[in-house]
Amino acid sequence: MTHVVHSAEELDALLTPSRVEGKVIALVPTMGALHEGHLELVRRARLDADVVVVSIFVNPLQFSAGEDFDRYPRSLENDVAKLNGSADIVFAPTPEVMYPEENTSKLSAGEVGDLFEGASRPGHFDGVLTAVSRLCELVQPQIAVFGQKDAQQVFVISRMVATSFPTLALVIVPTVREEDGLALSSRNVYLSDSEREDARVMPHALLAASHAARHSSASDIVRAGKKAFEQYPLVRLEYLELVDPSTFNPVENDYTGEATLIVAAYVGTTRLIDTENLEIIHA
Repeated sequence: MTHVVHSAEELDALLTPSRVEGKVIALVPTMGALHEGHLELVRRARLDADVVVVSIFVNPLQFSAGEDFDRYPRSLENDVAKLNGSADIVFAPTPEVMYPEENTSKLSAGEVGDLFEGASRPGHFDGVLTAVSRLCELVQPQIAVFGQKDAQQVFVISRMVATSFPTLALVIVPTVREEDGLALSSRNVYLSDSEREDARVMPHALLAASHAARHSSASDIVRAGKKAFEQYPLVRLEYLELVDPSTFNPVENDYTGEATLIVAAYVGTTRLIDTENLEIIHA
């Protein structure tokens, strides 16, 4: 049976016996509108933990002015039904529970928080870190599970956890995709049928760049990925870049070794992101 709780007190009452017994608690933070990608995170958490807590919280601090906070899909009843039997606890707090202080001060993602996603969504990662930190304080997990698709988010959370929660183990799960390669996302529901066809450019670009990584320099790899968008004139590419996974800064042209390809684009009015880990062999 999956327990649904909304307050910190209810959550603590359920988790205290497990803490006393030394059970391993895993946290899977989500904003709801759950799809198969989220459920894969829950399944992965179940492999390593005795108790799995899934949080469902549409975090207002990570939405910039003009973004889709008000229309972001919310479906708690459906989400709980999907989690029944796989999650032990669904924690669905209100903003007042998450941020009991009237003027909650955000954590800072630093300079990397202003790059790429942060450049398009000012303050986004500060809001993400503030919410994740608060969830870790409330749940006190030994394990937290995130998806690889949000590569920059994973990077800034990893840095925060290393500093503030050094005993917390992060588990990063590979991106779950549709049959045509499109990454699962809660925002995919915004796409019309024709836009859904155009959205295939995202995995096509990643594949083109992956092939180029076997024999090309960084700039040629990026060029190969961007070229895929030329066949989809109604899709607006925001960025496509290769970054060093240890710093999340763009790599130099002669870089070799592991790199992370990140991409963001608008398909109609829907903004999608994706990522792929590459090995650059020849510079």
